[in-house]
Amino acid sequence: MAYSLSRLAAGMITATLPLIWLPHLPEARYNWVPVALAGILIAVKKGKEAAIFLMLFLWALMPAQRLLQQTTFLSAGPVNATVRIKQLLPQSQKIKVRIVSVGEKRLFPPVYALINSPEINQAFCAGQRWQMTLRLRPVHARLNQGGFDAQRFALANSTPLTGKALALNPVDLNCSWRESIIQRSQKHLQTLPWQSVLLALAFGDRTTLSSEIKTVLRETGTAHLMAISGMHIGLAASSGWLLARIIQLFFRSHWIGYRFPLGCGLVLALIYSWLSGGSPPAVRAILALTIWSLLRLTGKNCTSGQVLNIAIGTILFFDPLSVLSDSLWLSATAVASLLLWYHWFPLAGRFSKQKKWLLLRLLHLQLGLFVLLMPLQIFIFHGISVSALLANLWAVPLVTLLTVPLLLGAILLLPCAPLSQFLWWLADCSLALVFKPLFLLPKGWIGVSEQVLWLSLFCLLMMAVCRFHWWHSSPLTVVSFCLALLCWRLNIKEPEWRLDMLDIGHGLSIVISQRGKAVIYDTGNRWGSGDAALSQIVPWLRWQRLTVQQIILSHGHLDHIGGLNSLRANFPAATIRSGLNLPGHLPCQKNLSWRWQSLTFKVLWPQKMTIPSGNNQSCVILVSDGKRKILLTGDIETPAELKLVSFYGDRLRADIIQVPHHGSGTSSSPPLLRKVAGSVALASAARYNAWKLPAKRIITRYHENHYRWYDTAADGQIALEFYRENWRVLTYRAQIMPRWYHQWFGVARYSR
Repeated sequence: MAYSLSRLAAGMITATLPLIWLPHLPEARYNWVPVALAGILIAVKKGKEAAIFLMLFLWALMPAQRLLQQTTFLSAGPVNATVRIKQLLPQSQKIKVRIVSVGEKRLFPPVYALINSPEINQAFCAGQRWQMTLRLRPVHARLNQGGFDAQRFALANSTPLTGKALALNPVDLNCSWRESIIQRSQKHLQTLPWQSVLLALAFGDRTTLSSEIKTVLRETGTAHLMAISGMHIGLAASSGWLLARIIQLFFRSHWIGYRFPLGCGLVLALIYSWLSGGSPPAVRAILALTIWSLLRLTGKNCTSGQVLNIAIGTILFFDPLSVLSDSLWLSATAVASLLLWYHWFPLAGRFSKQKKWLLLRLLHLQLGLFVLLMPLQIFIFHGISVSALLANLWAVPLVTLLTVPLLLGAILLLPCAPLSQFLWWLADCSLALVFKPLFLLPKGWIGVSEQVLWLSLFCLLMMAVCRFHWWHSSPLTVVSFCLALLCWRLNIKEPEWRLDMLDIGHGLSIVISQRGKAVIYDTGNRWGSGDAALSQIVPWLRWQRLTVQQIILSHGHLDHIGGLNSLRANFPAATIRSGLNLPGHLPCQKNLSWRWQSLTFKVLWPQKMTIPSGNNQSCVILVSDGKRKILLTGDIETPAELKLVSFYGDRLRADIIQVPHHGSGTSSSPPLLRKVAGSVALASAARYNAWKLPAKRIITRYHENHYRWYDTAADGQIALEFYRENWRVLTYRAQIMPRWYHQWFGVARYSR
């Protein structure tokens, strides 16, 4: 039974994995095909497993299809919906709601949306039900290599929609029990210095964490402590088990057994999961704990690996889209790494029992997690924390064994206010003990390139080689395999140089790179809490292992210079060229030219530098490698375009043009397009921009002049790779990372 269940779980995992790599989902009308094939295979000898795989794949596929159908339906126009408030997000002034029903139709599986907080004289709280008229739009993320994948995150958490409430009426204004407990707890936390961290640990509410604390958690690799997941749920279950064992001291001997402590542990874990808001990591941990408890109660003898396999298979059976969740992979890999580490690289027996070796055992545990999780952390976060080993060695035991038990006690004793407040205070003191050393650690976060990911995987391979002594048993095989990997990497044909238009929303940022060095043309937008350089440009540069040598600013508008300070902080040696006439800026005006690497940069416009530097004073540059030419135009409009045509005529000819002014109707005049006579047009635009750019007639105009049109809103990052004899265009959604969860969701753009 245990073996067959484990085998079925492995089949579920295998059948769900295609959701990670499929470029497009099969249409729902073809779902009968795998059913028919499964029916045929069952009748064939040894075809049963293939039939089971097809049916499990269809089971995993249907929730993804359903979610996309719901997204398209709900974003087609205003909808009258009954919603339940899930969470308040005060920092972004949004509310996360579950859409319970639309009209009389109840939605299943559940769909969540982030809506702007309505400005009404009503206090919202989790658990309330409202009747709302919603205008929703599908999630549409900025997609760049090395950046955070917001579209994948949204679908993994069934939150594919954002929008606003056009009208609303209350249905039930009562807050949930959980919200009432949080409000009662907050009365005890108001004067405590670490109240935001206490709320995160007790209730999974990380919205009040300051940027300083978030930075420390990231730099020290301890951010996982703030996410209520397997470790916290396991601790709650252990606390419940220990409490039950203490109670059993007063039982008669024939009443004492393992079922009562097991049940108490599971109940306390369920309560803690409910208090955390039922976050996906907590729910998955509860599901895994329930599986383990059922196996224990039924007396099934399973190995640790089988239990992990069954738990993950069960999680994916009930929520196939969680295969897209980074937190699931981190949790599963962490558990698997511990099992593997203690099996492959155990400590010597003399260190495993005596108390004096406790620190060494903790170091051994943290070292295993650090080494085995490194490739996955690099892949997900595009960096590593070199101080994580020391920080976790200090923080994890304190938070696990001291802070969380105090929190659980404080919540359980809320009816006894003085005692509860005392426990909250002790928990706050324990957090001071945790964080003060963390603040003293040097900055440990290092952004790494894609090459480091391959190096870390190679190091894991070498660990396996050493562990199994393959150097001695099969030296030629090991050497051959290493040479094959090396030849595979060497055989990848690298372009001589490349140009990347990054997807930064409304704004512009183009990176020209060659041999590990880069020139940036414009630095994107800036907003209250950040800028495009911090969120998109710098992570992309780190992932590509590029050093910025020059920064060119087309003109002085915020959506083109907003990320300048962040880029200067990360690349202080880079020279800056602009027409802004600012101290330290090299000039950018007509007739200037310079050589960089194998490329020539020639400034065509403006005639002279003026202040202020508006659209028609944009620094227009012709970039050439001797064979191919690229025209960078900034935000010039028709008057400047006509002067360029008048001054240069056929000398404006280029293969690629950066579409002026994001595709505005005031730019891209027909004379300019005819004189450039290029084949590719690149536009930087946001899908949901207030100016409705690019204009439909401009896209049509480029097509009529025989240009292939690309824009970041539709295509994500756009990469042009130039080789000795040819060049090609790659887009994120179509070639670089074609995945069904990266595509354009919902209604078509007005201009398409």
